Amino acid sequence: MQTEAVAEAKKSIRISWVWGVLPLLLLAFLIYLISSVGTGINEEPVAPIESIDVQKIVLTHEGFELKVLNSGPEKVTIAQVLVNDAFWNASFEPSETIPRLGQTTVHIPYGWVEGDPYEIKMITTNGLIFIGEVPVAALTPEPSATRFGQYALIGLYVGVIPVGLGLLWYPFLRRFSDRGIQALLAFTVGLLFFLVVDTIQEGLELGAAGPGIFHGTGLVWFGALLSFLFLIALDQANERKGDGTGRQVAYKISAGIGLHNLGEGLAIGAAFASGEAALGTFLIIGFTLHNITEGVGIAAPLLKDRPSWRTFLSLAVLGGAPAIVGTWVGGFVFNETLAALFFGIGAGAIAQVIYVIGRMIIRETNLARTSSVSWLNLGSLTFGLLVMYVTALFV
Repeated sequence: MQTEAVAEAKKSIRISWVWGVLPLLLLAFLIYLISSVGTGINEEPVAPIESIDVQKIVLTHEGFELKVLNSGPEKVTIAQVLVNDAFWNASFEPSETIPRLGQTTVHIPYGWVEGDPYEIKMITTNGLIFIGEVPVAALTPEPSATRFGQYALIGLYVGVIPVGLGLLWYPFLRRFSDRGIQALLAFTVGLLFFLVVDTIQEGLELGAAGPGIFHGTGLVWFGALLSFLFLIALDQANERKGDGTGRQVAYKISAGIGLHNLGEGLAIGAAFASGEAALGTFLIIGFTLHNITEGVGIAAPLLKDRPSWRTFLSLAVLGGAPAIVGTWVGGFVFNETLAALFFGIGAGAIAQVIYVIGRMIIRETNLARTSSVSWLNLGSLTFGLLVMYVTALFV
C-alpha cells in the first residue's frame, strides 16, 4: 500500500514538471514561427535603423583610435570618416562592418595638435552620420607603474586622508550628551541624504550618456533597489543572530561613502585622461574639502563604544580607498554603463545606511521619551545638508 502511494506521488511530480515545462516549449515554438515565417507585414522601414556609439577616443602619436559599438538592431557598415569636416583615410579592426552588439576599432592617422578641438564623423553606407568629439586634444595616458602610482596618490589625497581627518574629531565628539549624540546622528543623515541624491544624479547622467541599448538609467535604479534590499536582508539576518552594534553601523556608513568616493575617483581619472589637468586639480581640491565631513558621519555611531586605532584606520581605508580604484578606472578603462551601475549600487547602500541610522534615532528617543523629530535633530539634519551643499560648490 505504501509502495503504491510512493509511486502515485512520483507520478504526480512528473506531471507537475510537464505542466511547468510545456508553456516554455510552446513559447519557444511561437518565437521560432515569428522569426522564421514572419508576421505577414513586409513593409520596409521608411528610414534605416542604425545606431553606433563611440565608447572611447584614444589619442596616440599616430592619430586617433575610436572604440565603436553597434547598439542598433542590424549590422552597420562605416563607409567614410571625416575629421573636422575633411574626409580622411581610416582602417578598421576587425572590420568596417559591425554586427549587432559588435565592436570595432577605427584607426585614423592624423597629425592632431595638442589643445585643439576635433570632431570625428562616421558615415554609414545608408548615409547616417555618427559623431565623436575631442574637446581638448591631449595624448591619452598609457598604463604604467608611474601613472598607477600617481593616480593612487590622488585617490589617497581625495579619499583616505580627508576621511581620516574627519575621524580625528572623535575625542571631541565623545563629550556630547545623549541629545547631542542624537543630533550628530541626524547631522549624519543630512550628509548621507545629500550624497544619495548626488550619487543618483551622477549615475543617471552617466547612464544617459552610455549606449541606449544597455538602459543605463534603468541600471541606476535597479542597482539602487537591489543593493538596498540586499543590505536590509543582511541586517535582518544579523539581528536574528543578536548583532547590530554601533561599530557595524559605522562600517556600513564607511562602505556606502566608499562607493560614493569611487564615483569621485572616476570623475578625476576621466578628467586627467582627457587632458583636462586643470579640471582634475580643481576636482581634487573640491572633493578633499567635501570629504572631511564624511569622517564625522562615520564616527557618529561609535560615540558610545571604545574602538581601537585599528578600527579607525580600517574605517578610513574602507571609506576612502575606493577613490583610488575609481581614479584608476576613470583614467584607463572608463565605461559609462558600468559606472552608472556602480553609482546605483552606491546610492542603494547609502540609502540603507540612512534607514539604519533613522531607526537608531527613533529607538534612542523612545528610550529617553523624547521626540525623534525635535527642533535640535531637524536643525542638525538641515545643517548636514547645508554643509554638503556648500562644500560641493567647490567641486
